[in-house]
Amino acid sequence: MTKSRKADLWSGVSVVIVLLFLLFLIYPLFNIFKEAMVDKTGQISFAQFTRFFADPYYTQTILNSLKVTVLVTLGCVLIGLPFSYFYSFYDLKGTKFLFVASLLCCMSAPFIGAYAWILLLGRSGVITTALSSLFNIEVGSIYGFKGILLVQVMKFYPLVLIYMNGAFRNIDNSLMEASANLGCTGVRRFFKVVLTLSMPTLLAAALLVFMRAFADFGTPLLIGEGYRTFTVEIYNQYMGENGTDHGFAAAISIIAVLVTTLIFLLQKYATSKFNFSMNALHPVEKKRPHGLSGFLMHLYCYLVVAVAMLPQLYVVYLSFRKCKGGVFKPGFSLDSYATAMNKYLGRSIKNTLLFGVLALAVIIVVSIFIAYLVVRRAGVVSNVIDTTAMLPYVIPGAVVGIALIISFNVEPISIVGTLWIMVLALVIRRMPYTIRSATATLMAIPMNIEEASISLGTSKLKTLIKVTVPMMANGIKSGAILSWVAIITEISSGIILYNNKNITLTVATYVQIVRGNYGVACAFAAVLTVFTIISMVIYLKVSKDEDVKL
Repeated sequence: MTKSRKADLWSGVSVVIVLLFLLFLIYPLFNIFKEAMVDKTGQISFAQFTRFFADPYYTQTILNSLKVTVLVTLGCVLIGLPFSYFYSFYDLKGTKFLFVASLLCCMSAPFIGAYAWILLLGRSGVITTALSSLFNIEVGSIYGFKGILLVQVMKFYPLVLIYMNGAFRNIDNSLMEASANLGCTGVRRFFKVVLTLSMPTLLAAALLVFMRAFADFGTPLLIGEGYRTFTVEIYNQYMGENGTDHGFAAAISIIAVLVTTLIFLLQKYATSKFNFSMNALHPVEKKRPHGLSGFLMHLYCYLVVAVAMLPQLYVVYLSFRKCKGGVFKPGFSLDSYATAMNKYLGRSIKNTLLFGVLALAVIIVVSIFIAYLVVRRAGVVSNVIDTTAMLPYVIPGAVVGIALIISFNVEPISIVGTLWIMVLALVIRRMPYTIRSATATLMAIPMNIEEASISLGTSKLKTLIKVTVPMMANGIKSGAILSWVAIITEISSGIILYNNKNITLTVATYVQIVRGNYGVACAFAAVLTVFTIISMVIYLKVSKDEDVKL
C-alpha cells in the first residue's frame, strides 16, 4: 500500500508537470500554428507561408539571419578556442581577471553592446571622429552586417571559452604524453588529439552561440539598419508602426522555430559521431609561457578582453557625462541618473527584481522535480518532460512573447498586461539553465545515499527534500544564478509583452535608446551592468567552478 502511494506520488508529479507544459508551452505554440494556418473563414490555409516564400524581401530575412549567425558562430570559435587553449594549458598572468571579464561580457544584455558600439564607431562615434580628424582614416559604417557581426562575436565568444575550459580540463595528461612520445606535438597535437577529444563540447558551445545569435533581437534592431533579420521582421509584423499582420508574424515565427530545430538536430547528430566519455585522472599541468610565444599569448587574450569590455566601460563612463537629449557635452554630472529616476528607474528596478524572484522561485521548484524524474525515474514520460522542457532552448524570445499574447489575452486566463505574463515568459525562456545544471549535479550523486535514507523509514518525498536537494544545492544555485542573469537581461520577449506598469530595466534602456535619450539610456544600462556584476560575483562564489552546464 505504501509503495503504491509512493508510485502514485511521482506519477502525480509527472502528470502535473505535463499539464503545466501543455497549458503554458504547448498550447501557446499550437496557437502560433493556428494563427498562421487558419484564415478568417476558419479554413486551413498556407497563404501566409506562400506569401513568405514567394517574396524575396521576406525570404532574405531568414537568409540574412543564417548568414550572420553562421559567421558569428565561426568567429566565436576562432576567437574563443585559442583563448581557452592558452587559458587552460598555460599559466597566464591574471587568469582570474580574464575569466571574470569574459564572463561579464557574456552575461550583459546584447543590445547594450550594440548601443555602445554605435557611440564608439557610429557615424559620429568617438573613435570614428578621432580616426578621421587625427589620421584621416575612414573606418566605414558600424551599421548593417559588419556591425551585427562585430557586436555578436564580442558578446558571445566567452561561451566558447567557458565551455572549452571544462573540456580541456578533462583531458588526461597521459594522452598528451603518449602523443608526444609518438612524435605528435605542437599545432599537430592540438588538431589531432586535443581538438578531437573536446569536439562534443565544442559542438555544444557552437550550438549555444548559434541559438543566442540567431534569436538576438536587440542587436539587429539597433544596428542592422538595412540588413533585415527574421527577429526584427517578426517584431515589425506584429507591432510595427506601419500596420500589423499577426498571422504573417506567426508564420515567420513557425519558420524560425523549424530552422532552429533543424540546427539543433544537426548538432545532436554531429555530437553522436563523437560518442565517448573522458575523465582526467591526471589533469594537464599548466606550463609557464616564456619568450615571444608567451608575450603573444598574453597580448592575444588581453586584447580580446579589452575590445569586448570597451562597450561596457564606455556606457558606464557616459552615464556620468553631461548630456542633453542625444548629445553628450563636456563635464560630468548625475543629471542622467536624476532624469532616469523621473523616468521609471525605480519602477524598472522593482519590476526587474520582483519578476526575477517570482520566476526564479518557480524555475527552481519545477527544475528540481524535473531533474529527479529524468535521473531517478527514467522512462517515456520523463523523457518527454525533459525534451519538452528544452523546447525554449530553440525558440526565439519574440516567438514566445507572441505565443503568450495570442493564448492568454482572453478569458478564462487573461493575463496580458499583468506582471504574470512577464513572469511566465521568463520562466519559459530561462528554465533550461537550471534544469540542465540540476540534472548534471543529480547524476553525480550516488543512488545508495537515498536508498539508505529510505531504508531507515524516510519517505521518498522527504528524502528528496531533506537529503537529495541539499546535496544538489551547488548545482541548483549555479543554474539558478545563470537563469537569474538571463532573466534580468531578457529583452526579446519583454519588448513585446511590456507596458509602463511592468517595464523592466532592459526594456526601459531600450526605450530610452529609441527615443534618443542617450544619457538616460546609459544610466539605465549602467544600473543593469551593476546588477549583472553582482549576480556574476555571487555565481562565482557559489559555483567555485569555471564550467557552465547547459
